[in-house]
Amino acid sequence: MFLNTALPFSAVWSRVWPFLVAILFFGIVIMFHELGHFLFAKLFKVKVNEFSIGMGPAIFKKKKGETDYAVRILPIGGYVSMEGEDEDSEDQHAFNNKPLWQRMIIVAAGATVNLIMGVIIVAIMLCQSDLIGTTQIRSFYDNATSAASGLEAGDKIVKINGKRVYSQYDITFLMMRDDDGVMDFVVKRDGKKVELKDVKFQTSPIEGQENLISIHYDFVIVGVKPTFLSVTKNAFLESISIGRMVWISLFDLITGRYGLSEVSGPIGVINYVADAASASSSSMDWTPLLTIMALIAINIGLFNLLPIPALDGGKLVFLIIEGISSRKPSPKVEGIVTVVGFALLIGLMIYATTNDISRLLS
Repeated sequence: MFLNTALPFSAVWSRVWPFLVAILFFGIVIMFHELGHFLFAKLFKVKVNEFSIGMGPAIFKKKKGETDYAVRILPIGGYVSMEGEDEDSEDQHAFNNKPLWQRMIIVAAGATVNLIMGVIIVAIMLCQSDLIGTTQIRSFYDNATSAASGLEAGDKIVKINGKRVYSQYDITFLMMRDDDGVMDFVVKRDGKKVELKDVKFQTSPIEGQENLISIHYDFVIVGVKPTFLSVTKNAFLESISIGRMVWISLFDLITGRYGLSEVSGPIGVINYVADAASASSSSMDWTPLLTIMALIAINIGLFNLLPIPALDGGKLVFLIIEGISSRKPSPKVEGIVTVVGFALLIGLMIYATTNDISRLLS
């Protein structure tokens, strides 16, 4: 007698589809990044040898005109290979023979497209919200310690611990970063800025997380109806907040506030998106999925602008040096620095992927 232990297709599909959504979105972000480079290269009549989505062996390749178009097996990157990008070329349409300002635009275009993509995703998220959160306090929960130590209903939060507050995301993020639940606020009250020292919030220890506390958010913020103006304004403000969260988190990583073990690679990112997709589908509230999608798009855009060799930001540094010195850096030196930077990035990716696998196994 044989038992049928196979799972129904619907059960398998419910587990698989969130990961397919995550991989698809990751691929779309990369595709638009490379498309930014590609379109501006074409606009400035630069010869593009290959436009590739993904890394590793090609699973699809087709030549059209002067360009090979390829889709590769690993959805962890992509590239636009331009004539004269990494070496000197006599071709008049080569990247190295174009004016400096055109080369800078081409290099920055990929990250810029990702940042614009993040703003658009935030706008979509706000459009489907009943209310858009602001930075103004509407009311307090019972026994709110922050009200007892200075905050008042109607206050518009301007700064927390010396850092500017642009949107509701800043309030949550900056409070989360605090170590003891006692913070300095600057608020706008009756048209004037008021400084409030040592505003207290209740805290509680986080189980299993030594030396970390949970800070109790004890007030309610004002919400506004989504209109064209409110969505446009808050899409930019919330995108600025998300971008700053990326920079601050990177600074915290460099300064040792968080360990390298907290770094996630492609597997971790895909897993987070899959979890958000599954949660959004269950609740029919797409805010969690759209939020993490916006975070990833903005994160990739900003990360690529870091002045690290092998990234767009590193290439921009070389172009800026060329503009200041009025001569191109040595291709040999630039090549060596780029290879070293690429090796370090691959090492970081391997380490982050190892972290991802360890977290999944545990």
